[in-house]
Amino acid sequence: MHLRFYYDIVCPYAYLASTRVAALAARTNTTLEWCPVLLGGLYKNHGTADVPAQTWANNKVAIGAEDLRVEAKASGAAFQLNPRHPQRSVTAMRLITAATNKAREAITMALYQAYWVDNQDINDEAVLNAIAQRHGLSLADAQAQPVKDLLRANTRAASDRGVFGVPSFEIEGKLWWGQDRMHLVEKALGGQPSYFPELPPTPGGVIDFYHDFSSPYSYLAATQIQGLAQAAGAQINFKPILLGALFKAIGTANIPIFTFGEARQTYTMRDLHDWADWWGVDFNFAPHFPMRTVTAGRVAIIKPTTTLDIYRAAWVDGVDLNDEEALAAALSLAGHDGEALVAGTTNPKIKAGLRANTEAAVALGACGAPTMVVNSKVFWGQDRLHRMMAALGV
Repeated sequence: MHLRFYYDIVCPYAYLASTRVAALAARTNTTLEWCPVLLGGLYKNHGTADVPAQTWANNKVAIGAEDLRVEAKASGAAFQLNPRHPQRSVTAMRLITAATNKAREAITMALYQAYWVDNQDINDEAVLNAIAQRHGLSLADAQAQPVKDLLRANTRAASDRGVFGVPSFEIEGKLWWGQDRMHLVEKALGGQPSYFPELPPTPGGVIDFYHDFSSPYSYLAATQIQGLAQAAGAQINFKPILLGALFKAIGTANIPIFTFGEARQTYTMRDLHDWADWWGVDFNFAPHFPMRTVTAGRVAIIKPTTTLDIYRAAWVDGVDLNDEEALAAALSLAGHDGEALVAGTTNPKIKAGLRANTEAAVALGACGAPTMVVNSKVFWGQDRLHRMMAALGV
């Protein structure tokens, strides 16, 4: 099989992917094609912001910085955030484009080392020329018009294929985005990727699970969180929140997916199904999305054991959580006293509990759902359940 790896030196997650992608290809007996593109060009082609992180809420910035540190450590990759980041990477990417075959891989890794480990200035001609010469190139090669045209054409071709960010991976026309999807890529190539940490966790841990029934990724996490807690010998505290209130408090769009470009929205829909397949669970995108989940959240505070049943009602059976009668009926069908639970949501203490959970999530630095907290470490996203499990082993 053939694997295309799309990347730009300016992206730290693409750097982390670059340290693992060759080994992945070797394990799966796959031909690997290193495909340099301009991240800024992808953004321009898809009509998205030049530097998306500049619009992030402070909570998301902080979580992102810590996530990079955790992911670098897990990858066994040396990493130092470059104080000049983000830098213009056009000349560096042209040098890579000018290289061929193994030389392209080698100069790519040298430039990643310069940027993300040695914190050099990749727009300094002396730095670039030294790296170029070690790989049989010169800055003149980067300025050749055919090379400029090729990098531009490669970026456009990637955009036309649906690539909207890096790192991205392509197998026979199917795309995955993010170094945190490499296990899905390996599985698609016929491999048997390991995902959860091999070291056994230490019993006695505690997981605080902040979630909202309006989030499909919270649903996916909810299908796994109880089993993972049991396997780890950990206590789990279910903490339903109101995402809309959290987003308002930290200054994020009320429904983030609606702010995505068309290509990313399309990818997100498929990504949800990819993860459902990975976890082996049913999934149907809720026909009533976006949902108002105040009543459902209050029910889950009254009786936490309803959590997964509510999620299944919304994200498998298509129940409208905005409809209290439909919610009560779904709860009753799952073996609960649905009418009594819904009636109990008017209790001022229950209302206060949902508000308190949301305020606590804001205070701990959450930027979305699901958010898991273990030993004061905050993990955002169902794609960080394996990092949560690793933290339980500390």
